[in-house]
Amino acid sequence: MGLFDSFKRGLNKTSEFFSKGFTRIAASSGKFDEDMLDELEELLVMADCGVDASSKIIDHVKAEIKRTGMDSKESVLGYVKSEMLGILGEKTTIELEPDKLNIIIMVGVNGTGKTTTCGKLALNWKKQGKKVILAAADTFRAAAVEQLKAWGESTDTTVISQEAGSDPAAVCYDAVHAAIARKANVLIIDTAGRLHNKTNLMNELTKIYRVINREAPDANVKSLLIIDATTGQNAILQAQAFGEAVSLDYIGITKLDGSSKGGVAVALRSNINSPIVLAGLGEAAEDLVDFDPELFVNSLIKE
Repeated sequence: MGLFDSFKRGLNKTSEFFSKGFTRIAASSGKFDEDMLDELEELLVMADCGVDASSKIIDHVKAEIKRTGMDSKESVLGYVKSEMLGILGEKTTIELEPDKLNIIIMVGVNGTGKTTTCGKLALNWKKQGKKVILAAADTFRAAAVEQLKAWGESTDTTVISQEAGSDPAAVCYDAVHAAIARKANVLIIDTAGRLHNKTNLMNELTKIYRVINREAPDANVKSLLIIDATTGQNAILQAQAFGEAVSLDYIGITKLDGSSKGGVAVALRSNINSPIVLAGLGEAAEDLVDFDPELFVNSLIKE
């Protein structure tokens, strides 16, 4: 199965939702008037593109209709896709520096698929010949530590951990030194995702960064926020909260296949500057792929 087919399959629920809604709106006429464009904006909001992004998209559609005089169904779809691509930006991937230890700090609320993404990333990078180490720094949930250990066993990847309730920064200290000693290419650190107390969250993450910067000052350190697509507009609040705790370098969106809310990627990029680099299109390890804005939009909106 090609990558485009993976996107089409993973975004099928959102695509069907949008396609049916668009067909209903355009059924009465081959031309789009003001009322139909208002309905289209509502459809975009319902697909979780967000109010701001949906408004931007429809403003662009109106401007293009005025400029070109073309208001057919095909033209309107083209305008929508063009503006979505503009919001999503250029394709960006996680950049691993070849001659340095690359440290990926995974952040995100519990239940987003953060720990699973750690395991899938480890597997994907190991297939590329990288030496990977996992760190179980979500010490507040014994289940998270056990889950990461299970991924370590299934992918033959070393997992650095301590007992449940241990200091997350102490786990990171051990993991950094293990990665340096074993000349690892990548260290993936799974962190806690509690959001009920942002002060504690910030303090924990700040302490982790302080340890990493002290023990591995030359490392290439990046943060990766994992968002569950099924959470809808709450994803923006999560991104803003974690953005206050760390500098968000990358975003990964999981469970895009789980609902008709795949438009959340557009909403996120309309409100958050960090690029989306990963798309979770299914449960299998190979369903975690690089996020491609063009494939995403073409899969979401069928001609």
